[in-house]
Amino acid sequence: MPDLMIKTIQDVLEYEQTPLEKRMRCFDTYQMLRQGAAINPEAPAISFILSGEAYNQPMVVNYGDFMSNIHRTANLFTDLGIGPRDVVSYLLPNLPHTHYVLWGGEAAGIVNPINPLLEPSTIGEICRAAGTKVLVALGEFPGSDIWEKVTAVRKELPGLEAVVRVMGPGDEKEGIYGYDEVLPKYNGDRLDSGRRFDPGEIASIYHTGGTTGTPKLAPRTHLNEAFMAFIFSLVGEFNTGETMLCGLPLFHANGTTVTGSLPFSIGAHVVLLSPRGYRDESIMRHFYKIVEHYRAVTFSCVPTVLSVLLDVPLEGADISSLRYAVCGAAPLSVELFTRFETHSGMKILEGYGLTEGTCGSSANPFFGERKIGSIGMRLPYQDMRVYVVDDQGGFVREAEVDEIGSICLQGPNVFGGYLEEAHNQGIWPQPGWMNTGDLGRKDADDYFWLTGRKKELIIRGGHNIDPALIEDPLYRMPTVQVAAAVGWPDAHAGEVPVAYVQLQENSPLTREAILDFLKKEVGERAAVPRDVIVIDQMPLTPIGKIFKPALVRDAIRRTCEIELAALGGLAESIEVAVEPDKVLGSLANIRIMPAAGASPADVEAEAGDILGRFTFKYRIRIG
Repeated sequence: MPDLMIKTIQDVLEYEQTPLEKRMRCFDTYQMLRQGAAINPEAPAISFILSGEAYNQPMVVNYGDFMSNIHRTANLFTDLGIGPRDVVSYLLPNLPHTHYVLWGGEAAGIVNPINPLLEPSTIGEICRAAGTKVLVALGEFPGSDIWEKVTAVRKELPGLEAVVRVMGPGDEKEGIYGYDEVLPKYNGDRLDSGRRFDPGEIASIYHTGGTTGTPKLAPRTHLNEAFMAFIFSLVGEFNTGETMLCGLPLFHANGTTVTGSLPFSIGAHVVLLSPRGYRDESIMRHFYKIVEHYRAVTFSCVPTVLSVLLDVPLEGADISSLRYAVCGAAPLSVELFTRFETHSGMKILEGYGLTEGTCGSSANPFFGERKIGSIGMRLPYQDMRVYVVDDQGGFVREAEVDEIGSICLQGPNVFGGYLEEAHNQGIWPQPGWMNTGDLGRKDADDYFWLTGRKKELIIRGGHNIDPALIEDPLYRMPTVQVAAAVGWPDAHAGEVPVAYVQLQENSPLTREAILDFLKKEVGERAAVPRDVIVIDQMPLTPIGKIFKPALVRDAIRRTCEIELAALGGLAESIEVAVEPDKVLGSLANIRIMPAAGASPADVEAEAGDILGRFTFKYRIRIG
């Protein structure tokens, strides 16, 4: 059983009467992992399954081998010149090797996990900003373009001294080392560097903010990470030797913490759900069989994963071992919550956190009241408040009970600021307190509720519309699988709401039926969507969050095509592509082929007159 059974905020307050330093035994990630591995070196640390079809044929790594490979990897990095202030970046899918690189990188220096789905230009930008000295990447592999991206960017990284290729040969003349070839040469018993860790040293640099533009780099200390694993071990019903499923990517704080440092710190068992995790259709199709086979007690996910699992039949699988699912990263609708619990028979624990807070800041209690739709109570030894801030992010006052303001964090899990100082402007309303950018409120029982993000608000003629006003009713419709509301460009109001909807297979719903339903169910007249757009696949981030910037760009594209149809006979063809832009946010690139006899200058002037009424940025090319 966990050390702390939280039922109310009073349990948290009473537990905090003992100073944190008397509770925690390890203050760096290396000692934390050694402590967990020492519980039973023969116990399985990782079971890796290659696909859903092969779920019962895992590659198993016990804790003794797990720590040996971390030592060998750290010693390899040390040999390549990595010290406590040097950065190892990696581009890897979910593999046992990824954990060796992650924790070996933190034991030798600083590790920088990178999303391998990013474009080469963004990967290069992250590496340059982080100061990458060694880059680890998957070699040539069917279905993967990671090595192609490495080839494209490595010459543009002036500080890069070595590339380590996982599952591929080395070429030391080119500065490439074959990970699997060289690893056995290194000592697996200890760190050859003899490093002694300071809790305040940087352990990792994660990129964040990828849903809104250029990723920001968030350094986190050894104390940040060790504290987070310790807190998670307190508040969940999860014990030594039990099994947790990992389907979130190992470049993301949730994947590396909730299904990484937490289980490893207590000697528990992690099942890696293939290199692609939840994005692997075969994993989702066999999910309940996997639960039954491994007697998994929990897994961590995002709402879209639960939406997919709703359509997966149990087919007699015994999933009674599952105590709960941890769901975060995006708000979960009440309807989806209820439908999934009914379907699976398990509890859902909604929580909240962010990379800058090392992963988790609040959660609904396993033992106490779960308020559906809330993000629960703050976790022990950290604080969470709702502040009213001014337009520059400055502190005005603390919000009253149930008053909406900015969710702010303070505690041993909160990072010290972004690597690039420009990103730190306006994020500290009080010393040590970070403004998350999320809007929310705290109720009389100290439960927190998210109400949106300032940057996601739809602003219709100066009237702020929370997308949840539209999204929540949509999730009450039986065959709506995923839904999102965004702003549609409008010449008069700036933007008006529209809804994008992905339906379950063979759904009888039509666009008209959904619109009629929303007209009755959306309580605020201004929030009733102008239109509903039914799409085959909702754009998602690599961890399964709805990627709203892609929907906003789609709305701009559709607007351009609709409005420019007014050119009529002046244009032979019109092509519109809306792309992300580092300065402008989004840019519509429009190519117009004038009709025979039409003046290119007249066509360009007319198109400019049509689009000039809108606030989005565009570039017109003629011919």
